[in-house]
Amino acid sequence: MKILIPDTTDIDPADLTGHEVVRYDSAVPVPAEHADAEVLVVWGTPLDALQETARRLSRVRLVQALAAGPDSVLEAGFREDAVICAGVGLHTLPVAEHALALMLHLVRQLPAAARSQEEHSWDPRLGGLQPLHPEDRVTTLLDARVLIWGFGAIGQHLAGLCTALGAQVTGVARSAGERGGYPVVTPEQLPEHLPETDVLVLILPHDPATERALNRERLDALPSRALVVNVGRGSTVDEDALLDALGSGSIAGAAIDVAAQEPLPAESPLWSAPRLTITPHMAGGRPIGAARLLLENLRALTQGGEFTNRVGRERTAR
Repeated sequence: MKILIPDTTDIDPADLTGHEVVRYDSAVPVPAEHADAEVLVVWGTPLDALQETARRLSRVRLVQALAAGPDSVLEAGFREDAVICAGVGLHTLPVAEHALALMLHLVRQLPAAARSQEEHSWDPRLGGLQPLHPEDRVTTLLDARVLIWGFGAIGQHLAGLCTALGAQVTGVARSAGERGGYPVVTPEQLPEHLPETDVLVLILPHDPATERALNRERLDALPSRALVVNVGRGSTVDEDALLDALGSGSIAGAAIDVAAQEPLPAESPLWSAPRLTITPHMAGGRPIGAARLLLENLRALTQGGEFTNRVGRERTAR
């Protein structure tokens, strides 16, 4: 069968022996000459180009998105009979690594150290003799209470990294219990846990249930020493409430890799918010194991069996 591979991925056509593999330009719609393709891999294609591609591919049977949240693929309008699969699991390692980097960036007061360097000032408040656990701020992950909201593969991997550094980790998911050896609570139980949280990490997907999940009420429930990190989706945070929390000092700081509007406009007040670090959606961007996932779903398509990361069409796109 004909398989279309975007030029944004390192999937080797040699791994797909027995098929006709065509590499296409991900920035534009798939050429009409490939309208007979039965499999499409998607990574980095703009929505308008993807919508035109969906109109052209009248025979497509499998659309393999490499993004963990394939919102644009669901919006594009591919034929109803096409199976859509997500890239869940492909971004676990790099996103967890970036989340940890942002956590340590805040906890170890690197923004303040950077300001001191710009001022050519050796700040004695940052170095020298320090209490291990001052009441008004978090300065180490050792014994820190870390709450990870969104406790799938990325969250559980991050939990292991935090545990290695001495943190006490609790996950937040739709159902309570235990995952990966960690206690898990539900969003309804957050009022019991937020007041004792040192670091809150969000790794939530975009869907109606997570829209502005971190709202003003939940931000107000955090202690003033708390730090917030978001590597999920920008829509999951009430950005106005976050600005107010940072401005008033009701939380100690935050780091976001995502925003409700991306690219973040130059005039956005987030850029100048106090104690806020912004990275430009750089946590992922490098799927690991894409060829293996594609091969699994090709086998399911040609030989029968369960698809990996199949996404239901009833899921609401943004």
